[in-house]
Order: sequence, then C-alpha cells, then structure tokens
Amino acid sequence: MKNGKWKPVVAGLVVISQLLGVSLPAGAASAQDGVAMPPPDAFYCKERKLGTWFYCDAPRPVVEKENAAAASVPATTRLAAITKQLDELKAKAILEPTPDNVVAYVRYQREQLDRASTFADVWGRSVWQNPELDYTLQRPVNTLGKRAWMDQRKSDRNAVMEGLSQRYGLFYFFSSSCGACEVFSPILKSLADQYSMSVLPVSMDGGPNSAFPSFVTNTGQYERMGLNGGQVPALVLFDSVTKQPIPIGYGVMSADEVMQRIFVLTKVEPGSDY
Repeated sequence: MKNGKWKPVVAGLVVISQLLGVSLPAGAASAQDGVAMPPPDAFYCKERKLGTWFYCDAPRPVVEKENAAAASVPATTRLAAITKQLDELKAKAILEPTPDNVVAYVRYQREQLDRASTFADVWGRSVWQNPELDYTLQRPVNTLGKRAWMDQRKSDRNAVMEGLSQRYGLFYFFSSSCGACEVFSPILKSLADQYSMSVLPVSMDGGPNSAFPSFVTNTGQYERMGLNGGQVPALVLFDSVTKQPIPIGYGVMSADEVMQRIFVLTKVEPGSDY
C-alpha cells in the first residue's frame, strides 16, 4: 500500500487509541513501506490473537531485490562481470583520461585488490589451521625447515642405497665409441663399489669399457629392459623379487643424481613429493 493510503489508517488508529485510553509508546512502531506502524495491542493480539489484520505480527523484513538477485547469480558469472567492469574502466581511463575516469578506475581496482588481499589472508589462516592442507609440512620452504627436510631425505636415501644390493641389481648399457660413456662409467663404478651394488655391463657394439673390463654384448637385453632408441649410456635398476626392470635414465649423471633417482623410483609414491 502506498504511503499516502497508509496515513489515514495510522491516524485513525492513533485517534482510536486515544479514545480507548491506550497510549502508543514512542519508538515502538515498526516500519511498513516507510510508514511507522502502531505497536501490537494487548487485548486484540494476546487475548484474541487476531494476528496480522490487527498489526499483531511484526512485518517481515524487506529483502533488497538487488541482493536477492546477486545471490542467485553463479559466482563465476559475478567474477567475470567484475573482470569485465575493471577492463572497461581501465580502457575508458586510458582512452579518455579525465580525472573522473581515472579515479573511477583506481577506486574499482582498489576494491578488487582489497578483495584479493582478504582472500589471501583467509587462505593463509585456513591452511595454518588445517594441517592436511599445508603442503609445507611435507616439503618445507623456509630455510630452517628445508635444511632439516633435506638432511632427513639424505639420511633416508643413504639407508636405501645401503640395502639396495639385497634386492636390486644394475644393468649398464654402453658403447665403446661413446664419449659420454667414458665420463659416466667411472662415476657408476665408484658408486657401485661404495654400496656393494652388482652391475652387469652390456656393450651395445661389442667393444670394451675401461671401467668395466668384464662385460657382455647386447643380444636383446636392451629391449627387454624396456629401453628403446639405442641411446647410451643407459642405466636400469632390476628388481630381483618382482623381476621387473626400472629404467633410471640416459646420459651422464652425477652419483648424487643416480642415488636420488633410485630413491624416488623405489621409495617415493608418485605425486607425494610435489
């Protein structure tokens, strides 16, 4: 009902209340379309319970149409609209650099920066309070934690290497004409001696290798180990329990890199280290 139509009703209620000797407490009225409503009457509301028609029930709060409409719009659509509006204000400020246009763009941009800052803040708090979400507990990023993690990883890796010979052996494929093989062979020999690892050297061309004078010539071992392309040097870890080959890699590798690859391939579940 329009405000103009409510006024006679309200005025009539006031007159009736005065005739009956009932006072309307100041500030006790509720709002309906911007017009103050009389408070509920004890006789009609409490005893006779006549409800809404005698203004016994408090009017329901009016929900703003804009808020209701915004709540029904998907978040992705709202976010896209913000981005579009930001781009539009930026373009307008560049093409028409008036003070009003520039200020409008800067203000809107600041609103989005504040929103992003709040998101980042809540993100950090949530991660701190939910350890299952905090990846830095698995892979620390700060200096102290990272040093401790690396020391532990090195200890675990050495333990794996020391027990490696009980279950695994190495197939080492090389060629007598391969310069990279001449560089990598002494590295592999030193590593194998350090951890008592058995190495089966396999010559792809039947030629010798100074670090591994006792070798066999390839008669299909390369392909059976799951390798292809004839690339050398090539290193394969063989599991004597499962009878499965585990290719480690090709080319020249440092001793530390060989140990790291062996540790990851044998002890680290895929995806757990990243």
